[in-house]
Amino acid sequence: MNTLLTIETRNAVLLKMGVLLEKERETIININKEDLEAYKGDDISMYDRLKVDDSKVDEMIKSVTHLASQDDPVGVERFAFKHDNGMQVYNKTASFGTVLIIYESRPDVTVEAAGIAFKSGNKILLKGGKESLRSNLKIVELWHEALKANGASTHWVEYLQFNREETQAFLENPTQKVDLMVPRGGERLIAFVKKHANCPVIISGRGNNFVYVHPKADLDIAMDVIINGKTAKISACNAVDKVLIDENLPEKEAFMKRLISKLKAFDVEILGDEKTAKYDEISQFESDDIWYEEFLDYKIVIGEIAGVEDTIAMINKYSGGHSASIITTDEAVAKTFMENVDTAAVYHNVSTRFTDGSQLGLGGELAISTDKLHQRGPIGLQHLVTNKWYVHGNGQIR
Repeated sequence: MNTLLTIETRNAVLLKMGVLLEKERETIININKEDLEAYKGDDISMYDRLKVDDSKVDEMIKSVTHLASQDDPVGVERFAFKHDNGMQVYNKTASFGTVLIIYESRPDVTVEAAGIAFKSGNKILLKGGKESLRSNLKIVELWHEALKANGASTHWVEYLQFNREETQAFLENPTQKVDLMVPRGGERLIAFVKKHANCPVIISGRGNNFVYVHPKADLDIAMDVIINGKTAKISACNAVDKVLIDENLPEKEAFMKRLISKLKAFDVEILGDEKTAKYDEISQFESDDIWYEEFLDYKIVIGEIAGVEDTIAMINKYSGGHSASIITTDEAVAKTFMENVDTAAVYHNVSTRFTDGSQLGLGGELAISTDKLHQRGPIGLQHLVTNKWYVHGNGQIR
């Protein structure tokens, strides 16, 4: 049982972590270079997520200092009721207990996700990928230093240095109580955790996000949203993979040629259906199964669609349930799209790249959930809690 640390102690640990990250900035970056040099894979998005530079360290520091400034998410009253018999009933938020985060490649998760879990009163078990082991161990060392500096046990942040077989054994039969598991990574990792876990799992699912260009679209906005969504950060789960162009779009050919030219300037491979493959530089895809794929690469599919109803059906069938955007000046059409598209975040004339805890006002996220229980989309500090009933009386019996 983890005795809840006071909010003052939790905040002090987070602020100390910010100081230590600044102090050890060069050491972290140099250790990360060893991880980068040892990485022999050819996955460019994995390499991108693995890299720690000055701006990444800045983000880590900003994350923990911002967390320290936020209200305590534990013990917040959600409901109160005075029973006829005089009992006073309250429902309040409570920490989960122990949260296991399994992730690939991203040393910043060792700071941000651990910080969110810790601030919300949870013990954190971290299981990072072997490709980022050196970076992760250094960051955990700083967590332990921050905890000890504030008289708190280092058991609050623990790193599990397991291989795949040891991880599977731990998931199936944990050597300590685990209350919640959060896998962050590719579909294989998520499927592996879901298959073997023996406690609730928050699925931080795939992206495969869509943009729909409606006939009443502002074409400059459409261009900016598509290019930003596809090229700003290909390793992000909020990147764009699919574009649906309404067949009744005015100036469709001119827009398509301009879009193709801009995408090609970023070396994006463009695939299309029968109608869009007539354009130079677009290759027709072989199977409709490609609509299900998340690329995490400089690759995009552009297709034509008959209207908003067909678009909604298409997105609901193929997307990862993450993010979708409509580009239109028609408010009523936007409302229909946003109410009926079944994704965690829906956008009107905005890039899908904003599906991110810090961008949506949460100050960071543990993960971005594509499940519907218990929280959808970015899981922030205030979502990493469960709840508990507090009932006060003076001898009432039923």
